[in-house]
This record gives sequence, C-alpha cells and structure tokens, in this order.
Amino acid sequence: MISVRVDPPSTSPYDVYVGRHAANMVNRSIGEEVRKVFVVSQSNIPQIELSLDAEVQTVLVPDGEDAKSLEVVGDLLGRMSSFGLGRGDLVVAIGGGVVSDLGGFVASIYLRGIRYQTVSTTLLGQIDAAIGGKTGVNLPTGKNLVGSFWHPSAVYCDTDLLDSLSEREFKSGLGEMVKYEFLGASGLSLEELDESIARCAALKAEFVREDEREDGRRALLNYGHTFGHALESLGIAGRIERITHGEAVAKGIRFAAHLAHAMGRISDVELEEHYRALLKFSLDVSIPREVTIQDVMPFISRDKKNRGSITFVLAQSNHEPSVVRDVSVGELETALNAVHRYL
Repeated sequence: MISVRVDPPSTSPYDVYVGRHAANMVNRSIGEEVRKVFVVSQSNIPQIELSLDAEVQTVLVPDGEDAKSLEVVGDLLGRMSSFGLGRGDLVVAIGGGVVSDLGGFVASIYLRGIRYQTVSTTLLGQIDAAIGGKTGVNLPTGKNLVGSFWHPSAVYCDTDLLDSLSEREFKSGLGEMVKYEFLGASGLSLEELDESIARCAALKAEFVREDEREDGRRALLNYGHTFGHALESLGIAGRIERITHGEAVAKGIRFAAHLAHAMGRISDVELEEHYRALLKFSLDVSIPREVTIQDVMPFISRDKKNRGSITFVLAQSNHEPSVVRDVSVGELETALNAVHRYL
C-alpha cells in the first residue's frame, strides 16, 4: 500500500491510499464518534460493504454526468436531513470523479460542512478528481460552475476496482494521466500502475499545498481542460456525440499544443512530443470536423480562469505550462485549422 500525504493550508492533512484492497481501510478509519454514514454512489459502481457500528444509508444517484445537477443536490440534501445526519457524522462517496465531486459538494454545504471520505473506483478519480478538495456540479451553461473547496478526510484508491472498468472508462483516466506528463511526472506507465497513480497524486498534492484555491500555480492542473470542457459541454448539450471527461482532456491537450505552437511558444519538436505522449496510451485525440470556434466560444468564455479575456493554460519551451491571457479568437481559429490539417 502506498500512502500520499495531502497538506492543504486551510485544513488538517489527510492521506491518499493507493493499492489493492485500499477500500478495506474505510472500515478501520471511520471513528467511534460517527453514528451515521451517508453513502453516495451509482448503480454502475462496484458496491463495497461497509461493516460499521454506525447506521448506514446508501443512495444511488443517476449514472454519468447527469448526477452532477442542482436537482440531484437538492434530493440528496433532503435525504441527508431525513436520515438525521449530524455534524459529527460522515458522507462517503464511492465512485469516480462524478461521485466525488457530487458527494464532496453536498458534504460541504450540509449543516455548513460535514466530513466526507472518497473511495475512488476509476483511474480518472484516483489520479485527479478525488484529490485536492475541489467539488462541484454542472449547470446547463457549463461544467462545474457551482462548487466549493472542501477537502475529504481520506481518499482510498483501490486499484482492484480498476479491473471492473470498461476499456473506454480506463482510457478516460489515461487522458488525465497524460496531463501530468507535462507537469513534471514524466515516465508514467501501465506496467507500474500503482506507482504511477501515486506519483500523480503526489504531484497534485504539491500543487494543492502551494495554491489551494487555484489563485496561481494550481490553475496549471487545468492543462487541456479549457477546450476539452467545451467539447464535453457540447456533448452534454446533445450537439455532438458525448465524450468522457478524460477523452475531452486528451483532445483539449492536443488543441492546446497546437495553440501554443501557433503562438510561437513551442517548437515543431515539442509539438511532436505532445503527440507521442498522447499516443503512448493509444488515446483518441480526434476533434469532430464540424466543431467550429464559434461553437465552443460560449463555453470557453465562461471558463473559470478567465479574467475579462480568453485564457488558456499553454505549454512553453523548456518550462512547465503557464496561464496565458488575452488569447484572440483568430489564434483559436488558426490552432483548430492546424489540428484538422495535422492528422
């Protein structure tokens, strides 16, 4: 078992446990003061038995991104209240990034905040979504526009549970993993999966310690997300075929690489390095040809990094990516045209 310490400035440190059978540790870490445990999960998630002295209520929310809505939040809050969940009790989110985002958010606003823990069952959740305290749900106008910073008291990354994932779900996690290749965790591999997951978690913990509220360097963790979120939102709106978050990030990294190249921030060689990293895990980085910059602009304009101008996280030669403001629509169009010409 590998443990990674997360030490955010605003709250007590907590551990991320990575390895086979990590979920079994939940039963040993609840605490005697907990009378009731409210479990949030989904029907397509492996169900984990919590052998506790506390009373347990499990609620299954809709599958996929449909769970991350204010309607579902309201339903969960009502169920938590009817269950009699108190300030000393606990929410446990069992699932992928959708469930940890949702479970963490309702824990953050119920009774002005109660403890929660996450059993992460997907690769995407284990390397990124379950760690760092960002919670949230979607609005029809975009992803994660309602949320809070609320850290879990523990995260369990049970790599046994990854065996239950479909190939597409597993590759969705690889879309986030490749992001960390450009942020300092080079050489990640499937052959040493537990170690690679722990390295991603440790790097994210470093970003969180330095910049908990995403006022500075932590924004770099959004590499590939600005264009990727726009594609994902188009799918949710039914305007293109739905894609997973990790698929969107991989496509967004490809777009961001071409944007950086068009702006003279990276060389031809560095553009090729992006493709090698993306294709190392056989990721689908295709972007539908029917998608135009005008299609994605409404979503890009609402990106949380914006401060009055179009903002992207972009690579730069011989350095980690950086936040770039005042990107023009013309530069976006040049990059998208380059994407379509490249492959």
